[in-house]
Amino acid sequence: MLTGKQKRFLRSKAHHLNPIFQVGKGGVNENMVKQIADVLEARELIKVSVLQNCDEDKDTVASELVVGAKAELVQIIGNTIVLYKESVENKQLQLP
Repeated sequence: MLTGKQKRFLRSKAHHLNPIFQVGKGGVNENMVKQIADVLEARELIKVSVLQNCDEDKDTVASELVVGAKAELVQIIGNTIVLYKESVENKQLQLP
């Protein structure tokens, strides 16, 4: 689990990022979870945006992604979910 200090640090790093994935009408599926897991391995920190036409609420989407991709939820801000997962091979972020 991330500490408050680590979440603050990650939020500041995520501020400038653009959402890479969009969750729409289909909701979360296995393929999307696998892609998100792969991108997290490469980047460690990503944003996912939940579109207006998504059938599930953003909290449900966030928890599905966290469990599926084995990631940490940094924050949900508006319809944007910020996810973090420490990379095995491409470590870029040094948590405080």
